[in-house]
Amino acid sequence: MNLTNLETILKKEPSFRLKQAKEAIFKQLINDWSQALNLPEKLRKVLNKNCSLVIEAQILESHDKKSVKAAIKLTDGLKIETVLLRHGNRNTVCVSSQVGCPLGCLFCATGQGGFKRDLASEEIMEQVIFFSRYLKPLGEKVDNLVFMGMGEPFLNYENVMAAIKLLNSEETFNIGARHISISTIGIIPGIKKLGDEKLQLNLAISLHAPDNEIRSKIIPINDKYSIKNLIDAANDYLKKTKRQLMFEYIMLEHFNDSKIQAAELADLLKHLPKHLYMVNLIQYNTTKGFRPSATMAIKKFQQVLVQNGIKTTIRLRLGREVKGACGQLVGDLEK
Repeated sequence: MNLTNLETILKKEPSFRLKQAKEAIFKQLINDWSQALNLPEKLRKVLNKNCSLVIEAQILESHDKKSVKAAIKLTDGLKIETVLLRHGNRNTVCVSSQVGCPLGCLFCATGQGGFKRDLASEEIMEQVIFFSRYLKPLGEKVDNLVFMGMGEPFLNYENVMAAIKLLNSEETFNIGARHISISTIGIIPGIKKLGDEKLQLNLAISLHAPDNEIRSKIIPINDKYSIKNLIDAANDYLKKTKRQLMFEYIMLEHFNDSKIQAAELADLLKHLPKHLYMVNLIQYNTTKGFRPSATMAIKKFQQVLVQNGIKTTIRLRLGREVKGACGQLVGDLEK
């Protein structure tokens, strides 16, 4: 797909043509300009030649089609992943922000695959367009977005925010800011920038350990942005925005899942306003080097946090059938 030429091609056309074109892309969800019958035939041919709407992708569906993963091929041949999670009456798309990731977190399949480049805002939107087309025959639409796919969103901040503002626009999908979440491994400058944004977006911080020694073993960037500084940045964000914050914690067997570590985590968070944050314990989708914690260990960990007055949820391992862990499907296709 290539939307970068759209405005250039339509520059000499009457101003209403751009509005018609956007309506065809984002409302009618066409995949070929020949379907845009509100545009002159000659213009449709020019657009098909210079502004393709084709999205090349390989998809993997769970048996109940509640989890769908797509590996999208970009115009330069690189591949990215995006996932649709259909849960209850919600359709959530997990969006990638980079091709690969430069951070090299040991539990992450994307980090193990290396980094290629940032995604343009149009390439981020393309993932939402793909699943919007997928849902259209079902009479459904995309309700929620989570930037939890390939890459670190705050290392591609400008393009991510440009994409979010477009996706939030009434001209495109009109997805409310409160239905859009950004997950960061803990890039403090990005947290500070987000705190100044006027959009009421949701923030999730991937903590995954209660101390620097454990965290640095799996998250190399922790050596630059330590836990203390990260918690201080989170506290500043909460004071400024009054928006609820989520701390994500991947449960890794015999590594970060003991009751002692749960108590350490509770102590780490004790100075934050409890009504403005929660901890989400994540059942790990196995990639390499680690095993998921036992269900009983996760429940005991949760119990310690709850006893300390911390709101805690357990995220189910959705998407295992479709290799839901970030980077797994592209890694297999490349092999």
